[in-house]
Amino acid sequence: MTAPRALRGRLLDFTADPAAAGAAALRLVDDGILVMEGGRITRRGPAADLLPTLGAMPLDDHSGKLILPGFIDLHIHYPQSRVIAAFGTQLMDWLERYTFPEESRLADPAVASAMARFFIDELLANGTTTAVVYGTVHAAAADAFFEASAAAHTRMIAGKSMMDRNAPTWLTDTAKGSYDSVKDLITRWHGNGRQLYAVTPRFAITSTDEQMEACAALMQEHEGVYLQTHLSENDKEIAFVRELYPWARNYADVYRHFGVMGPRSLFGHSIHLDDSEVAMLADSGSIAVFCPTSNTFLGSGLFDRDRLAAGGVRIGLATDVGGGTSYSMLATAGEAYKVLQLRRQTLRPLDAFHMMTRGNAEVLGLTHEIGTLDVGSEADVVILDARATPAMAHRMTAVEDDIEQELFVLMIMGDDRSVAVTYVAGERAVRPR
Repeated sequence: MTAPRALRGRLLDFTADPAAAGAAALRLVDDGILVMEGGRITRRGPAADLLPTLGAMPLDDHSGKLILPGFIDLHIHYPQSRVIAAFGTQLMDWLERYTFPEESRLADPAVASAMARFFIDELLANGTTTAVVYGTVHAAAADAFFEASAAAHTRMIAGKSMMDRNAPTWLTDTAKGSYDSVKDLITRWHGNGRQLYAVTPRFAITSTDEQMEACAALMQEHEGVYLQTHLSENDKEIAFVRELYPWARNYADVYRHFGVMGPRSLFGHSIHLDDSEVAMLADSGSIAVFCPTSNTFLGSGLFDRDRLAAGGVRIGLATDVGGGTSYSMLATAGEAYKVLQLRRQTLRPLDAFHMMTRGNAEVLGLTHEIGTLDVGSEADVVILDARATPAMAHRMTAVEDDIEQELFVLMIMGDDRSVAVTYVAGERAVRPR
């Protein structure tokens, strides 16, 4: 049980989606107090009201800095931390040349454990307190990740990758073997403390019909589990799906056919979708995950947010490390802004920060736990400094008490240096040196 602690600073979170509710969705207290006890937020309000009530409670003074809910990343690969900045290929070649050989290393539980600890430390250094995480095909590597997350007290959603074809033999399982091992992992980890499970077929290319059916069975048999996979990221990938599933109308129809679409299903990338695929995502309540830095780094394409939103699709934001080029959700939001500029679309700062916090929590169905600074929420908090570097401080001299401009500075110029402190379940996270 974490000790009581109070934070002083500028409290900022959202009560609704600003795309619908406008600026009224923003909740800002310029000089506020946030009280954390037992891993949860127990009080919040103006400093003038709460300071006299704190008594001897420890107070961390972050006056002038922004206090936000911890960031939420909807698509990231923990085994790929050493393939960031792997040069010069697109998706399918990148997997063969860099990713699959790296993932094979996690067959060694000691390697998996070390990678998991590094990965979670890096997330926390960037203000990310919850992520939806891909593992490797090795069940022991999934165990290593959940063990590291439990030790760090983070709320994570993760799963063992399932691949029974079109991958190196040393990275494949079987439909029956993957079903059995995933069922065991769900039994031991889903709902264990702050850990949640995501059934994880890597993508339709690497799973047989039997394995896709096993994924659907696992979702039906275990209430509350998620599903994560990839959809329409790359032209060659889409062409390969057509060869493997000639009966399907399109890529999304494969997932629809096997019954794995739904409100807890996350489809990374979702770039090259036809109208019927947009309708399938919308009708099923599935989540399209925008991964801007990997989409540009691997030359995959430009996400069409406005088209998907107009079609009723729920959308989230993610780094997609290691095809993605930064663990920082701030940097990711900045790249999302640029991608949408190329689409002649606009990502406003309020929309970006809502996506990183309450918005991503909402699509996960977890706003009762994370994503806001509401009383009763889990005490995952990030402290942001818009003057963290000389260049940012210089830029901020031209920002006159304009919170949207300040947030825009953070999303365009910010990174881990802008994260002054991260708190997880009410405890200060310290980055190993």
